[in-house]
Amino acid sequence: MEKEIMTVSQVAEYLQLSEMTTYKLVQEGKIPAFKIGRHWRVKKDDLNEFIERLKKGERI
Repeated sequence: MEKEIMTVSQVAEYLQLSEMTTYKLVQEGKIPAFKIGRHWRVKKDDLNEFIERLKKGERI
């Protein structure tokens, strides 16, 4: 079963970015995410929409 909700570390691996860069993009609101307690989470659907916007030339 594919995970619907991803951690920052899983997103970093998926996008092949460092965790620090991914965390920064999440904190700045550039990657859509939400917090559960002190931990950031990203919905995979939101991440895929973000990727599609980048492919269309949108800048982050």
